[in-house]
Amino acid sequence: MTARLPSLNGLRAFEAAARHLSFTLAASELNVTQTAISHQIRRLEEELGIRLFVRQNRALALTAEARDYLPGVRAAFNDLRLATDRLLRKDDDKVLTVSTLASLAAKWLLPRLTDFQEHHPGIDVRITTSTSLVDFQRDNVDAAIRYGRGQWPGLRADWLMADELFPVCSPSLLRGDKPLRCPEDLKSHMLLHTSNANSDDWRLWLTAAGLPADIARQPGITFDMIFMTIQAAIDGIGVAMGRTSYVQDDIAKGRLVVPFKIALPADAGFYLVAPEGRREAPKLAAFREWMIAATRNKA
Repeated sequence: MTARLPSLNGLRAFEAAARHLSFTLAASELNVTQTAISHQIRRLEEELGIRLFVRQNRALALTAEARDYLPGVRAAFNDLRLATDRLLRKDDDKVLTVSTLASLAAKWLLPRLTDFQEHHPGIDVRITTSTSLVDFQRDNVDAAIRYGRGQWPGLRADWLMADELFPVCSPSLLRGDKPLRCPEDLKSHMLLHTSNANSDDWRLWLTAAGLPADIARQPGITFDMIFMTIQAAIDGIGVAMGRTSYVQDDIAKGRLVVPFKIALPADAGFYLVAPEGRREAPKLAAFREWMIAATRNKA
């Protein structure tokens, strides 16, 4: 005799609450009220005839039965997601959507993407840019290039490359009225800044160079994307703090020069990330292989 399946809503509430160990966070994730989560959990417990949660010192904990039950529930939901993903993405087997930062796309990825297309002409690559982390369960994205330390729960993270920080400028600036012969000469030049994640780059580099960090606070220009900062340096407006992945091509082509030999290693790097637990599509495997080769100058 086939056992009757419990309520799907109850199972969703149980899985979310067990993952967060919080009815409040589960309610926020599922876009329902905390009261609704409590009712769904209570109904599920009545259906199963088993208690799933207990309160311990004002914290939520799983019972022994719930801990045994949870892996199977998670596996079932994962199977549902995989089946639905396969159903809805049959026509997208050749479309690869990659999310990344706009500056990395402009300065590193796009100049190299032709090589990937030449090796994989059957794959239609779509690039989307955002400063926010991709939600792979919500967004229609296959992979993302993220900057960090490679620790994102539920995601496979493949190391791509690290950056060094160092000043860059136009060659014309070296030949101007105020040549850059040593780091102290920066006091006579306009510094170009990037806000948000890169806002501290100048202070870090100046400190490593043994110069007063106050130099970073002298009048300058701040941009919200690093590729704009780099373009301003190319145009001779001032001196920018470069990061290897964003400036290496412009240096190679003579559009930028590195006036000093002091480089500061960044404390993080770029990773290609994608959800764990999914059947990996050949298009994603091909892109991962190409990305790793490209960052090692083999593509």
